Amino acid sequence: MALRVTPGMMHNNLMRNVNNNLSRLSLEQNMLSTGRKLNKPSDDPTGTTYSLRYRSELSMNEQYDKNVSQAQAQLSHTDSVLGQVNDMIQRVQELAVQALNGTNPQSALDAIGIEVAQIYEQAIAAGNDTLNGKYTFNGQFTDKQPYDSANAANQDTDTQSVYVKFASGVTIPTNITGNEVFGASTDSDNLFKVLKDIQNALATNNKGALSTAYDALNSRFDKLTNVRSEVGARSNRVDLIDSRLQDLNYNLTSLMSKTEDADMAETIMKYNQDEAVYQASLSTGAKVIQQTLVDYLR
Repeated sequence: MALRVTPGMMHNNLMRNVNNNLSRLSLEQNMLSTGRKLNKPSDDPTGTTYSLRYRSELSMNEQYDKNVSQAQAQLSHTDSVLGQVNDMIQRVQELAVQALNGTNPQSALDAIGIEVAQIYEQAIAAGNDTLNGKYTFNGQFTDKQPYDSANAANQDTDTQSVYVKFASGVTIPTNITGNEVFGASTDSDNLFKVLKDIQNALATNNKGALSTAYDALNSRFDKLTNVRSEVGARSNRVDLIDSRLQDLNYNLTSLMSKTEDADMAETIMKYNQDEAVYQASLSTGAKVIQQTLVDYLR
């Protein structure tokens, strides 16, 4: 049995097809104006899920980037201060060798002692170094000054490390304690104790005591060198983590762009095609809808 097609059916089909063409045109026009193919979750539910995941990971990496910058600044500053301590020790070594070799009048030894005393005070200043208002060498007690000039040789710093997180399961200590740099109060090569011993040996012209203090100073210098190597190794690892995070951010951004952003060339082409289809449907519709009862009576 043949289906009877009525003008009402034709009009309904026409309006439905015109509206479909217009909706498709509106969607592509929206994509062109926003530059995105994901403007609401219903546009692509699966793509929206991936997009949210990428955004979450990028947000976490943003915090990790801040941690990297903080760690790089901390380690760089620490290495700079350790370099200053290294120079102090080397200068005292030179002075000790000068005092041990040859015949020096007491006035010359006293002059050397005065310089060593100044270096001692500078070492105290280095031990009390701060960065952003926090003491560098007092472990987790960054709000407490670790040393005072009168009793530094008998003072110990907090020995706990300050860890910074760079990824899930990846944490690195970014601080060095004063005990590691200057020695604990019980160490025979405690830098503050050694400097005091050198001053006393110079004041009394005691070559034996000066030689013993000089050996202890060399021991502390070797330990300081190891500490600087550790700081350098940590700094290199943080740099590698920074490079990895930058690569990861680039990859995540690219994936998110592929998921969210519209291909403008393709969208423009489809828009032009759908616009032509829409105009054609309007033209065809004008011929269909203009039929009236008068046209049939003719």
